[in-house]
Amino acid sequence: MTTRPLDLIDVDALHSEEELAIRGVVRRVVDDHVRPNVVEWYEQGQVPVRDLALEFAKVGLLGMHLHGYGCAGASAVAYGLACLELEAGDSGVRSLVSVQGSLAMYAIWKFGSDEQKDEWLPRMAAGEAIGCFGLTEPDHGSDPASMKTRARRDGDDWVLDGGKMWITNAPVADVGVIWARTEEGISGFAVPMDTPGVTAREVHHKLSLRASCTGEIVLDGVRLPASAQLPLARGLKAPLSCLTEARYGIVWGALGAARDSLHTALDYAGSREQFGRPIAGFQLTQAKLADAAVELQKGYLLALHLGRRADRGELRPEQVSVGKLNNVREALAIARQCRTILGANGISAEYPVMRHAANLETVLTYEGTSEIHQLVIGQKLTGIAAFG
Repeated sequence: MTTRPLDLIDVDALHSEEELAIRGVVRRVVDDHVRPNVVEWYEQGQVPVRDLALEFAKVGLLGMHLHGYGCAGASAVAYGLACLELEAGDSGVRSLVSVQGSLAMYAIWKFGSDEQKDEWLPRMAAGEAIGCFGLTEPDHGSDPASMKTRARRDGDDWVLDGGKMWITNAPVADVGVIWARTEEGISGFAVPMDTPGVTAREVHHKLSLRASCTGEIVLDGVRLPASAQLPLARGLKAPLSCLTEARYGIVWGALGAARDSLHTALDYAGSREQFGRPIAGFQLTQAKLADAAVELQKGYLLALHLGRRADRGELRPEQVSVGKLNNVREALAIARQCRTILGANGISAEYPVMRHAANLETVLTYEGTSEIHQLVIGQKLTGIAAFG
């Protein structure tokens, strides 16, 4: 009798019926709309963002942890489970939902005016408007405080100049939450992407996260009314709080890629025969599977602990850094190990493992590299900032 990895310590017993029901709904959506198509999307480097957004909206996935404006108002744990199931399909698909809900929608929901919320959030929750989050710049990734994008006042208007890079959803977005330096400090702006002076160019030739729409945003004399500024977003703390929201989803999401890789390796090892028996019967293979299963469960317990803290309003940014650092690092190790179990077949698109491993190389880097999260944790441990 075989046992699925997460059944070893019965993690389902730690969840409510509602949480498991939400997980089941998202799993079915992924099975119906992602798995049959994701290999083609990955190979072509294209993904139908708008079609997927409409499907995801039908089950309340967009901004699902936000309240009001057509959002589901789900718990942090339920949102985490959704991220896990989405990334079990593909990291790029989870990124679509994460950027839409935890970055673009969250920024408007948390820092926007009533008018901005009314204009954008209901349409974004319904999948009718796509959002992106413009913080990272070509020369400023890990150090957003050094951003060069500027916003200057001109009468009652704002004029933005600069550029953003590696922006998920940008080429198809209707609204971009753009962060810029003003005389008063860092500010956020809700920028309709069809505003004159805004150009979004898709990034091609990616070797990872290919089932995701990634772009560069160029801002050339973009004139915006005063009402475009997010009134409550003041200083770098505002965009960093949005990143914390997105990183929390990654803590769960990376486990989905790891789980799917391990399930694939288990199924393959049970049917692939060498030397007269299934390779699952060899000690070295079982050692790989056992180690991967243990790390998957440890990561799951960490994610669940952080989720329960989030639902109590007790989750701190450095705790999210612990989760992101550990779970992405271990998920990548699991995917790489599972690839070895599949042997030469491990590099075939017939199996998802190599795709997950390649995607996780990007997940390891975005929303804070492993090194950045090590420094966040190190500062908390020592009381000394070692950035720069």
